[in-house]
Amino acid sequence: MLWIKALHIIFMVTWFAGLFYLPRLFVYHAMAEDQTSLDRFKIMERKLFFGIMTPGALLTVVFGVWTMFAFGIETYKGQHWLHIKTLLVLLLLVYHVYCGKLMFDFKHDRNKHTHVWYRWFNEIPVLFLVLIVLLAVVRPW
Repeated sequence: MLWIKALHIIFMVTWFAGLFYLPRLFVYHAMAEDQTSLDRFKIMERKLFFGIMTPGALLTVVFGVWTMFAFGIETYKGQHWLHIKTLLVLLLLVYHVYCGKLMFDFKHDRNKHTHVWYRWFNEIPVLFLVLIVLLAVVRPW
């Protein structure tokens, strides 16, 4: 059981590493002007999204659900912290998919945002991380 929980945390850290780094790559990509840099960012973004972030997201969800069922789904009835955490994870998955859309926009040279916009966009996963960890550790409701 503890192995499943440990794997859930490991893949969550992997996923968040990508969620923090990909928008930062977008900042630099939006600032780049030479073709060599633009091409390099496209490769880096694709490898990060498909090689690290997406497997991390999928395995985080798999081991998270597995952990819930291993403890017994009945254990979580009335545990509002888990309902809120699950909603935040679903919203984080939406953010992840939107990052993929932004990556494809860059790939096809259709970026519509400035590097400043990406700097703000880059802060969103921090809010999710803080809220999710607080809910999981403190379990206020």
